[in-house]
Amino acid sequence: MIPSLTSDGQAAELPHSDSTAIPFRCDITTVAPDMLFRCLLVSVNVHMERTAIRVDSYDLTAEPRSSSFGIHGVPRSDPRALGGLAGISPAMHDIFNTIRLLAPTSAPVLIGGESGTGKELVAREIHRLSRRCNGPFIAINAAAFSDGLIESELFGHEKNAFTGAAQRHEGCFEQADRGTLFLDEVGEMAPSAQAKLLRVLEDLRIRRLGGQNEIPVDVRVLAATSRVPRESLREDVYFRLSLFQIVLPPLRERREDIPVIAEVLLPALNTTHGTRITSIHSDVLDLFHKHHWPGNIRQLSNVIARAAILAGVGTLQPHHFTSDVSWMSSGLPPASLQDAHSLTVHPGQRLDEVEAAFTQLTLTAANQNRTKAAAMLGISVRTLHNRLARTPGGYLSVKA
Repeated sequence: MIPSLTSDGQAAELPHSDSTAIPFRCDITTVAPDMLFRCLLVSVNVHMERTAIRVDSYDLTAEPRSSSFGIHGVPRSDPRALGGLAGISPAMHDIFNTIRLLAPTSAPVLIGGESGTGKELVAREIHRLSRRCNGPFIAINAAAFSDGLIESELFGHEKNAFTGAAQRHEGCFEQADRGTLFLDEVGEMAPSAQAKLLRVLEDLRIRRLGGQNEIPVDVRVLAATSRVPRESLREDVYFRLSLFQIVLPPLRERREDIPVIAEVLLPALNTTHGTRITSIHSDVLDLFHKHHWPGNIRQLSNVIARAAILAGVGTLQPHHFTSDVSWMSSGLPPASLQDAHSLTVHPGQRLDEVEAAFTQLTLTAANQNRTKAAAMLGISVRTLHNRLARTPGGYLSVKA
């Protein structure tokens, strides 16, 4: 006999049936809307019979929304979380309220904060709670494209508009029609591209490169930057994008949020890596609380992911964090920036961590101007962006 779950959330017994295991992933809350579910297997046997779901090989549990999941997961109704965001600090509660306030409107929002603080999560949550939630959410990182390519990515191009344009391409504005366009690191766009962006923001009409006709678009634009907005954006673009601003605090300024963030991260990491981590030991959480977290939530996620893969199942213990424990216990990153002009390293530290800290030191000296920083390092802007993207734990920042 195979346990199954009926629409009222009660367990039932159904006879076994021969069928082939299939990849399983669905929103079971459509069957039992008052329940939350966790499915830990990738391959199961699924049958739909009237109001019942039956699975063969499974590890499926359900609990009422009002119950506490502890470290296993945060219920949707939990006031500590909003979508992929989590926190109990006053700053995060204010941000949650602001998101709920702005989401139903069409107001442009400029999202600020250090890299790794969750700016795209804010944008996705605004979209999810908006009237455009059934439309597309298109995200583009302006720092990933050269000055010549960013316009093609945003506005599209016609066939033969330039060398290599073998076919017509719809830009992000067209792709996001009736939805939301998220412009990450918008401050990295060249002033000339910002001027063309301003025209589109005002008219909501785009013209593909090489095209003759203007195309109307219905798009809500959200933007983000890790730099000081007034210094990186044209003044007119800044005022057009920043009707409202949301600034995410760095993790080191809201350490009380770390246990809750870990709760939110664990289920997603289990799904991604096929692990079955159920909890994090209190000693590990104590280490987390002491650490500076220069890479913010991105760094925290990477640290937990490494430990989860090593542990596989059960509770994450300090020994699962291998080399991470030594620098977490000191409260400093492996290679730390003690001020805006010096870098402290020690023998035995990983080269990629030293490179990441030195890159951030250069960015700080360049006032977060990536073009200038790349020139100082003797590399291209794209190479700099790629280095930052593969940094363990994300971008590093000056120790406060």
